[in-house]
Amino acid sequence: MIAEVLLVLAGHSSSLFPTDHTVHPAFAPLLHPGEEQCLESLAQIALRYRKVKRACNTLARPTSRYFSALCATLNQILKEGYEVLVVETEAKVLQRDSSLVASGSFVPLSSLRAVFAERAPGAGPLAPGPLIDLLLTRSQTGIHRVSTIYTRLSEAVQRVWIAQLQALLIHGTLSLNDPLADKKYALLEGAVPSCVSAQSRDSITYVGRAIGTVKAAKWEKQFPPDLAREHTKLLSSVLPHDQYAFDRVIADIRTAVSEWLWLNVLTHKDVDEAVESLANYFLLRNGEFALSLIREIERLKLSRLTARAVPSTMIREQDLHLALLRASLGTTAQQDPSLAHLHFRMPAGPIRPLLPSLAGAAAKDLSSSLSQPAEATSFDDFLLGTPLVLTYSVTWPLDLFLHASDLQTYAVLFSYLSALRKTHTRVHTCWTALSNAQRARRRWTGLGEGGTAEDLEARKQLLRCGWGVVREMNWFLDTLLGYVMTDVIDVEFRRMKALLLGRPVGGIGRQMTGSGGPAESASNVHLGPSSKSTSSMHPAQSTSSNLAASGAPPLDFTTLRNIHTTYLERLLTGSLLSNPALTNIIRMILEVCERFAAQVERWGGDVLPALLFEGSLATGAQKVGEAVAERYTIVGEIDEALQTLLDAFYEQLSLSTTMQPFSAAADATKSALLHNTSMANTTGFHTFVRARRGKRLEGDEEVRRHVERLLLRLDFNGEFSHPRRKRRAGQGVPESEDILKQGGLA
Repeated sequence: MIAEVLLVLAGHSSSLFPTDHTVHPAFAPLLHPGEEQCLESLAQIALRYRKVKRACNTLARPTSRYFSALCATLNQILKEGYEVLVVETEAKVLQRDSSLVASGSFVPLSSLRAVFAERAPGAGPLAPGPLIDLLLTRSQTGIHRVSTIYTRLSEAVQRVWIAQLQALLIHGTLSLNDPLADKKYALLEGAVPSCVSAQSRDSITYVGRAIGTVKAAKWEKQFPPDLAREHTKLLSSVLPHDQYAFDRVIADIRTAVSEWLWLNVLTHKDVDEAVESLANYFLLRNGEFALSLIREIERLKLSRLTARAVPSTMIREQDLHLALLRASLGTTAQQDPSLAHLHFRMPAGPIRPLLPSLAGAAAKDLSSSLSQPAEATSFDDFLLGTPLVLTYSVTWPLDLFLHASDLQTYAVLFSYLSALRKTHTRVHTCWTALSNAQRARRRWTGLGEGGTAEDLEARKQLLRCGWGVVREMNWFLDTLLGYVMTDVIDVEFRRMKALLLGRPVGGIGRQMTGSGGPAESASNVHLGPSSKSTSSMHPAQSTSSNLAASGAPPLDFTTLRNIHTTYLERLLTGSLLSNPALTNIIRMILEVCERFAAQVERWGGDVLPALLFEGSLATGAQKVGEAVAERYTIVGEIDEALQTLLDAFYEQLSLSTTMQPFSAAADATKSALLHNTSMANTTGFHTFVRARRGKRLEGDEEVRRHVERLLLRLDFNGEFSHPRRKRRAGQGVPESEDILKQGGLA
């Protein structure tokens, strides 16, 4: 039978297929349904081949050189692409090739069909999307009559598609034949033509799911009929190929549906609870849970590092989810139902934890990294050592308010704040270890550090340098974290809450600096940790009823989205994440802090080596011990890198607010070093908070004041405006210089 099939494919007739490509009725009962389908598919390929050959022979007979050239080219194409394939397939069968002949004895029809699969006819009619694309492409021709015919055909198909779209967007129903979406209202592949933009596709899914869900839930208030008739009229007036008009109509429908949902389905209480949950967990307003989570992740890393079995040394997403639950025990988050929406995602997959790196960048590498144009800096690998993203599962109807871009912004803020908090905790732990070690050492050495006279002076300088470094780190992290959490997140959160409640926000930004009067303070939202009791202040089920008591006009959905978007923009600006140059410097400062804390931890929690340790005291011609000299070099390098980064941070922060050139008194080398970095961010904070429709946003000036407050905090004791001298003895520090003068306190 295989020989018969190959002859049919080569263009010969056969009794197996008396008419067209259908198998003979007498032979069909002897075949399996799958075998019959394979035979008919191969016969259909052969039938089309014979039709093309017959047409070429007929058209080549007239004495026309054009038709002769056309038919000759068609015959050549068939010979090279099809006839050669038939001959090669027959040769493989005769040679018992393993790719066709199974066990060297029989040829499955499915294998033969797979060889000619590229030439098989289509499985069925085209989907509506590709069909409309095909007709629109064919209509783009210079022949007027052909273009007119294909245009009419495409418009007829588009009207049918618009009718199905009306059923989805107006009534939330799906057609049984050729539906546009699945049961979850996700658009099917090929259901939408390519001329429909991605934004319109998203809006179609959004509106269809909203209307369908409200209808299926048999909500108390259904979509108003007059608005449905208006949307039907709008959809009937456009076709998908007119992309701009179609996008405008879809956007208007989405806006109208969103407004109706905000007034009837998505309540003010839902929005209030979601915003508070996101602030508690992503912006670390729930401080005890944030610290507990950092400790749990550190404990998880330590347990995996000390595990012996190979499978138990990996950290997976389920381990992090368990760490979330453990971190909530004993905190206010333990009974919070919003905790179930939080999940950690590891884009790189499961990992094996590593110890903190003790390698530091050389001075030339630090200078080159500061002088290069700033790029986007990520902090998502600080908690675990690999990219770690905190996600929040949003269900309907909250997904009408919170978009994917908003959740990505919250994830970026969480990575940044958790990196600051984790590094701050590490430095505090380092401070505690140094304090305990010095207290234990002073029990035996009294007021000195032990050793001979030369060793005593060297150990004293090393200890003073180490304490100066950890004090500098602690001061900077305290200042930066306190500024971000108090002057930015807390102020902006209370400002947004006041806007949602329709209250005046004039005194919120000034309350932290003490300039707000009693009248202003009375109108502000209470300052304190977020809790569910705040949500109980809004028991109403619609925005109009929620704001009726305050006398404020109803908050429409577009204004709600603008308030939340502006809130996120102000958070990014105030926390310095909108400035790539500053975030790059902040990350390098955090890495230096992590390196120092890891180094002290490796040394047993003390900068000084124990007196009885090898290399702690001088031997022979040495003036100081080898261990003391080695540690002094390491601490000195960390101190120098930290001072360079802090100076760069202050100067870059000053440039971003004033956009003025460096003063003549500043270090010319350092100014030239930072000039390239500042030029990469010439927009600064002024253009990030952009004007809309020719008007400045309310509170724009307050956003710029955030950074000025940070500058005042950093230079409170003249730390940067009056640079102090270096701590290291080799750089000209008088031996009698008091430690209070080093800290700017005397």
